[in-house]
This record gives sequence, C-alpha cells and structure tokens, in this order.
Amino acid sequence: MLHYNVLQVSKPPDNGEILLNHQILFHSANHINLKSRERKIGYVFQNYALFPHLTVENNIAYGLKGSPGGEEKIQKVSDMIAKVQLSGYERHYPTQLSGGQQQRVALARTLVTEPSMLLLDEPFSALDHHVKHILEQELLNILNENYSGVVLLVTHNMEEAYRLCDSLILYDQGQIIQSGEKEEVFKKPGNISAAKIIGCKNILPVNSIFETKDHIECQIQGLKIKVPKQTLSTEITHIGIYSENIQFRKTNHQAENLFHFTITEMVRGGIHQTNLTINLEKKLPIVASVPNNEMDTILKENIIVELPSQHLFLLENR
Repeated sequence: MLHYNVLQVSKPPDNGEILLNHQILFHSANHINLKSRERKIGYVFQNYALFPHLTVENNIAYGLKGSPGGEEKIQKVSDMIAKVQLSGYERHYPTQLSGGQQQRVALARTLVTEPSMLLLDEPFSALDHHVKHILEQELLNILNENYSGVVLLVTHNMEEAYRLCDSLILYDQGQIIQSGEKEEVFKKPGNISAAKIIGCKNILPVNSIFETKDHIECQIQGLKIKVPKQTLSTEITHIGIYSENIQFRKTNHQAENLFHFTITEMVRGGIHQTNLTINLEKKLPIVASVPNNEMDTILKENIIVELPSQHLFLLENR
C-alpha cells in the first residue's frame, strides 16, 4: 500500500519525483507536490466505500463535487449511469443493490471524473469464487468500453492478476523483485522470491551447474537435469518447475529428464485435481498436480516422470 499512499498524497516520498503521462505529480527538488484532485487519479476501494444515505446518482455525482457546471454535471452523471448499465436504478440506495451493482456505482463515481489513472485495491478479495469471476468480467467490460487510461490493480491473488492484467510488478517486503509482461513473468520468474509469489511449488537447490554445447546441465541430489541453453548468471542457485507442468509418461517415451518415481503423499487439490508428492529415483522430492481423471493410469500402470526442459527455469538466490 505504500505506493498507493505516495500516489494519493497521504505519504509523500522523502525525495525523487513522480510522473504520470509526462505530468509531474511530485518533485522534491522543485518543491512540487500536487493535491489529490489535481493528480487526476481515481480510486476504487476494497469495500467500494459508497455513501449509504445517498442514491446511485448522488453517489456518482459525489465524484464531481466541487466541479463547475450544473446541467453539464447532471448530464455527465446520466451518461455514466447508462454506460455502466444502471439505468432505472438512479434513485436506489446501496443497500438495495447487488454486489455487482455496487461495484459498478463505485467504478462510475471514479470514471465520471475522467482520471488519468485508476487504482483498484483488491476489489474482489472478499468475494466467493463464482461471484468473483462474474464481477471480474463486468469490470473488464466496463473498463474496455469506457476507459483508456492506466489501471493499477493491487492483489495477492496471482490467478486474478493473470486474468486481469497485461503487465505485472511483483513486490516483496516493499521492494520490486520482478516486472514485465505477464506471460514472461509467469513463464520465467527470475528469482526465488518471484517464483514463490507466483505459486511455484518446486524450487530445487542446484549442487552444480555447467554449460554444454546444446544445453545447461544441473546436478541436483545426484540427478542430472537439462535446461535449455540461455545466458547464465553467477547468482543462479536453484531451478523451478510448476507442479502442473510435470508430465507422467509411458516407460517407452523418449525425452530428456525422465525419472522413475515413488508416490509418498496424495492430497486432493480441488474437485478436479490431486497434488502428488513424488520422489524421483528415491533422491529428489517434488510436487506434481494431476487431473483426477489421470490418477488411475498413474497408480495402476508402469509410468515414469518427465520434467519437460522447456518448462524449467533458472532462479537467482534473492
């Protein structure tokens, strides 16, 4: 929340500068620190923060409080109500609305101010799974149709971040540990902290690592594991692989990184999935996530494990 506070002026930084669309919001050396309204940053609170004593139209109009123009302001509110599909609910109070409708009012109250940036603070954290997905889609639809500015979403849910965001910035104890396009960040977290935040269950310490002509070979607990050739950092200490990317194969399968295994623990990971703790060659424990409809094959047939090299990533020790 520190970076939200900085943007919202509640805690100005000790030094430096903040720019948004080439506009200086804060500059310590030049003693510039714009007020919240001047920054044109909208904020949607976790609990929506609607005024219970105000109707839908008055809640939305509150975003324009202090703005000039009577008829123009009324028209702006009316247009925004139509855009978020709340026509007919103008005189309703928040307690008369569903969760999705309340979210739309909160969004409308912010969007009517035409902000340059929209800040969303974990807007779905208190919702059940089904309602969350419905409201996520409503949010995307409203923003895609009515907003062209920057959206900054804070969330601890990485699945939510993947569904809603184009780019990611990962924080650990207030420090940026990785940033970039979401596909790249998820596919190749660059360090142990990033891998843990994303949800990687298999972070394996490397005993030794060296390059060959065609690949990188890692020694882990006496096992040789091959990783695609890439630039090596001296900070590399681990490799990672998502539990969902571990493959179970027939014994005649031809590939790199094939191992015999024993199952040491089975835990239901949900309605459709089982998490297996398996021991590779009686040396290396890892976790594999398996669709429940494949469990009979794994338990009853002669199967080996593949760690697909394209799904392995090198991790720095930070």
